[in-house]
Amino acid sequence: MILGRFMMYNNRVVNIEFLEDGMRKNNIRLSFNSPVIITFVLICLIVFGLNSLTGGWANRNLFGVYGASLLNIGTYIRVFGHVLGHANWPHYLGNMTLILVIGPMLEEKYGSANIVKLIFINAVVTGVFHMIFFPADILVGASGIVFSFIMLSSFTKTDDDSIPITVILVAFIYFGQELYQSIFIRDNISQISHMLGGAVGLWAGYKLSTKKSSKLF
Repeated sequence: MILGRFMMYNNRVVNIEFLEDGMRKNNIRLSFNSPVIITFVLICLIVFGLNSLTGGWANRNLFGVYGASLLNIGTYIRVFGHVLGHANWPHYLGNMTLILVIGPMLEEKYGSANIVKLIFINAVVTGVFHMIFFPADILVGASGIVFSFIMLSSFTKTDDDSIPITVILVAFIYFGQELYQSIFIRDNISQISHMLGGAVGLWAGYKLSTKKSSKLF
């Protein structure tokens, strides 16, 4: 309870504390509420602009993963960098919109360090898998991270090692959809990277929500 400070003004007692509090309420402040997610989105935007300015050179050489020699330093850059690159504006907007909706909630719940680790693991898993099994194609985008976030967000904290039914339902819907599209629909979307990202999200959710651990590693 605020007692306040008082003063006389035009023969009336005025509470200075309430006046100051009212003035502060009128001020608009921006909150950097989710540093990892916001930074990731901005970096992806910069990379997208760089790729546009270079006519696709940036994605081909730095931000797109494909089969290449392990003796080439660029190979290791692309393994991590491919999650930052995007093919076009709708591709970027679709991924970033979902990341901005889901990511801040996850960062607040699990911490910034775990979100960085989750992004890192997604990049390595999807990048290495793509290099081995689809070396002739270029993979770009953060779609695997999106699916990882979706699966992680479906977990709720439990006191034992049980798996929430919501996780099973979400996994059935998303994995079923991706499996169907990979078999019956021919497009330029890598359903395998989506499913790998979802699997990483399942692992992270189980480790963080059902085990007595607050860190991925």
